[in-house]
Amino acid sequence: MYKRVRLKDTVEVPPKHLADVTDERVKALLQDKLEGRMDEDVGSVVSVIEVHDIGDGAVLHNRPGVYYEAEFDALTYDPDMQEVADGTVVETVEFGAFVGIGPVDGLLHVSQITDEYLTFDGANQQLASSDSDKTLGVDDAVRVRVVTKSIDERNPRDSKIGLTAKQPGLGKHDWLEGQRKHREQTGEEAD
Repeated sequence: MYKRVRLKDTVEVPPKHLADVTDERVKALLQDKLEGRMDEDVGSVVSVIEVHDIGDGAVLHNRPGVYYEAEFDALTYDPDMQEVADGTVVETVEFGAFVGIGPVDGLLHVSQITDEYLTFDGANQQLASSDSDKTLGVDDAVRVRVVTKSIDERNPRDSKIGLTAKQPGLGKHDWLEGQRKHREQTGEEAD
């Protein structure tokens, strides 16, 4: 879920910019420092939007810059547990598919895609069913539910988001559309 949050953080203004400690300068420094980073409390910082307050600067021994505490608004993305999200498959591997949801990727394990047995087709970079013509590959649109979340602030790339697509209303968009059309033709009720 995307959220606009009010945050405080300290930013170092290098000596060459000390004559220009403006909201725009501090915003640019905060963007360089924070955008794309993960935080356990707020999720992934997508963008620093607006700086509201810049505190007094502090000089630290043996440090060239001046440190300012700033209060600012940021746009963050933090998927909630059980949240349903639409995403795009960014990579397929033997054990599943990585799905881009917002600015982060989650793992859709092969056991959480469908009840059918799927095998990895490395030549076509897709997971293919041996029971039907279902395939899941890069750039496929999917609807998933967040089922696990472990955020690693020190190494954001080690953060893990687990996804499922096995429940009714979840899965590859093409499969969902096919199910909808089948229900319309047969007059069946949705699951």
